[in-house]
Parts: sequence; C-alpha cells; structure tokens
Amino acid sequence: MAAPAAQSVEYRAAREGAALWDTSARDALRVTGDDRVSFLHGMVTNDVEGLAPGASCYAAMLTAKGAMVGDLRLLRREADLVLDTGAGRGPAVKDFLNKYLISEDAEVHDAPELAALAVVGPRAEEVVARLPKDAVLGRLVSLLSGVDVLVPKARVAELLAAAPDVPRLSAQTVEVLRVEAGVPVFGVDMTESTIPLEANLERALHFQKGCYIGQEVIARATYRGQMNKKLMGLLLGDASPAPGAELRQGERKVGWLTTVVRSEAKGQTAALGYVHRDFLAPGTELDVATGGKAVVASLPL
Repeated sequence: MAAPAAQSVEYRAAREGAALWDTSARDALRVTGDDRVSFLHGMVTNDVEGLAPGASCYAAMLTAKGAMVGDLRLLRREADLVLDTGAGRGPAVKDFLNKYLISEDAEVHDAPELAALAVVGPRAEEVVARLPKDAVLGRLVSLLSGVDVLVPKARVAELLAAAPDVPRLSAQTVEVLRVEAGVPVFGVDMTESTIPLEANLERALHFQKGCYIGQEVIARATYRGQMNKKLMGLLLGDASPAPGAELRQGERKVGWLTTVVRSEAKGQTAALGYVHRDFLAPGTELDVATGGKAVVASLPL
C-alpha cells in the first residue's frame, strides 16, 4: 500500500530538505540550586558535569536495578538545568529526583513555560536561522536528524508561522522516520523493565563518568558483552501485524514487535521489535505469530 501523498511530501522534506515537528507537548522540568549539576550528574547515565553552559546531552534515568525511569534531554544553562522528557513523563521524573534529594542544594520545578520544537532534515539550520533570535533559548540534542530548539511555549504558534513554506510533520510521518532511524520511544519501545543497552541507547551512556544510580547493572552488562535481547529492525513485506505480535522460531518465542509502520525507504512494512540474542544476525527469518514472516535487519534501516 502506497503512503498518502501528503505524507510523502512531509517525508521527502525531512529526508532531503527540512520539515517542522511540533514537540511542544513534551514535558519540561528545571533544576536549580548550587548543587544542581553534581546532583543530576549522580542521577542520570550521561556526563552532566562535563557539559559546558549551552550544551545538551541525551540521558536515561535508572532504578538501582538498572531499569528505566525514563529518557530525557538535558540542557545546561547558566542558572539552571532544563530537562526535556516525553509527554506525560514529567511527574515520574520529578518524583524520582525528589526521592533522592536529601541534603543537596537543588530543587526540581515544573516548567510549563518551556517547549521544544524540532526541525528535521539536512537543511534544518537554514530554517532555524529564520526563527526570531530572542525566542531560541537553547539547543537540545535532536530526537531525529536535525536541530531541536528550546523556546517559550507561549511563542510556539509564532515560531511555526515564521516558516510557512516548511512542511509540518504529522505523527504518522514521524513514526515512519523514527522506525527507519531506529529511535525508540519510552512507553512504546521501552518500558520500566527495559535496560538501556537492550534498546541501543549507548549514546545515552557515559562509561567513564563517576557513580550514578543503576551504574553497576550497566557495568556488568557491558562487561558481559551481550544482552539477552536487543531492539532490532524487522522487515515484514506486505503484512501489517499489530504491535505486540510475537516473533517465533518454530515453537519458540524469540521476540515481539513494538512499533509497526509502512516504510517509504523500504517500500514495505517495517517494525521495531525485540529479538533474542540467538537470532540477531541480519537476514534471519522469523515467524510472526499472527501470520507472515519477519526478516531481522540492522538499525538504522
């Protein structure tokens, strides 16, 4: 089945030019206080103390057992640290941080006045240059390939209107782009039981930093060299199984699908899903329990 024409226009813009993605529904927090940097450095998987003012990193927040509380982007500013996380994840992240705040001079604030916008594509810088300079409060690590900016939420509509010729990405097109890029989303492709290495989140991990919550689990898994399962790409032909469909090798369950889309790049149905370590080789053919075949593929697709 061919993608709708409007979606194809958005997709081509994101691949070949630039497209705007309104991510202002994501949750934002601010951490203030003299101990804010050292406190967060011990709470997340990436290096906070090494960030220069104005720099951003992608990180995960883990329990002592190494399971994920959530993933986030962290921006260091002169007076605070801004945390950008998935829509609806702010309260869980805030509660987790406050649980470990004891004697540190740090305070976690909701930041509904802040929002993120993403410009996706190889010409993203050209679009960002057209935005009002006073509305760009900083840059965040990109969710997809491009440039993501922190802005006042009250000015989101104004900023979107500043580039009327730039296509807007629909949720459907974003799903296609992120599956092809191998980008997992918390609550969809990752849960509270996911260990970051299973979801290919090496970019969120700093292996030389000091201690942080959950570090021992990550260190053991890194030393062991392989997780029991890993997030992979899966090519499904013309089948359209639902997320959650089991992957099998004979009678053995060896994985499941998490996100399923129609890939423009591959011209067929593609998915993200977890596959047992014995079946990770690209080209491995698995059975989908609800019907059809799935061929294991490396990420990005």
